[in-house]
Amino acid sequence: MLSVTLALAVVCADPLPAGDHTRSLPVNSTERSYLVHVPTKYNPKKPTPVVLVYHGAMTNGAIMTAFSGLNKKADDAGFIAVYPNGNGEGKLMLLWNSGGLRGKSLNEKFDDVAFTAALLDDLATVANVDTQRIFATGISNGGMMCYRLAAELSDRIAAIAPVAGTMAIPEPHLKRPVPVMHFHGTDDKLVPYSGADARARLIVPFRSVDETMQIWAKLDGCPDEPAVVDLPDRANDGTTVQRKTWGPGRDGAEVVLFVIDGGGHTWPGQPRIVEFLGKSSKDISANDLIWEFFEKHPLRPAAK
Repeated sequence: MLSVTLALAVVCADPLPAGDHTRSLPVNSTERSYLVHVPTKYNPKKPTPVVLVYHGAMTNGAIMTAFSGLNKKADDAGFIAVYPNGNGEGKLMLLWNSGGLRGKSLNEKFDDVAFTAALLDDLATVANVDTQRIFATGISNGGMMCYRLAAELSDRIAAIAPVAGTMAIPEPHLKRPVPVMHFHGTDDKLVPYSGADARARLIVPFRSVDETMQIWAKLDGCPDEPAVVDLPDRANDGTTVQRKTWGPGRDGAEVVLFVIDGGGHTWPGQPRIVEFLGKSSKDISANDLIWEFFEKHPLRPAAK
């Protein structure tokens, strides 16, 4: 046990310097890749938190860096931002196996849980990773992937913060309570607040926001009813925000939902990339709230 602890604490022999990097690795006979943003204040002698950032369907990690604006937050807060690339043809139109793929062969071919685990192992060879502070966020299909990771990799992922992406896996079974912070617009046309319609369920059977929150609150041992707060309307952008909080539950876990009334398929606090995505709220900053939440919820061992 002591040797394992010392191994985790040892400084990497050849750490990545501050800046942007691309790494690749084989997973199930497929070459996979991810982008890494090492913050300007990175100290290779100090274990550093990691935030995994999952892009939406039909985009990639590079697009996600611009869409989320998380590199700036990484520099300010001092965490390593990692942008995995999903599966697909070429390097642009990529997606995640967030649950619901039809057929065993597809699930084996696109095992993004295994990819994430291998990515974390690879990253630890070139960066001093704080294994108690590994988190995941993402939008749309990437947000759905966060829920799958929380269910299947809860021994490594401390907390998640999906944006505009609900749960797509059928029956999650957790090794430990996983805190969740979720953001969703009521006018989201791509991942509707009410969940997938009959046609969408044939492709990705994602749940409604309310069902996702209820399931996760129960999994985390939180009270059935949330505390509800209407947040100040700070910007004249056609949106208002309500915060719902379930918890604390087991081991201090919380489930927090930001309902963005009038919001679209966007990242709160960031400008929308294209008009058809709908309105992006300026009343809150998802990046600030996500990091504050992650700081509050490091990995805790499962209760015995």
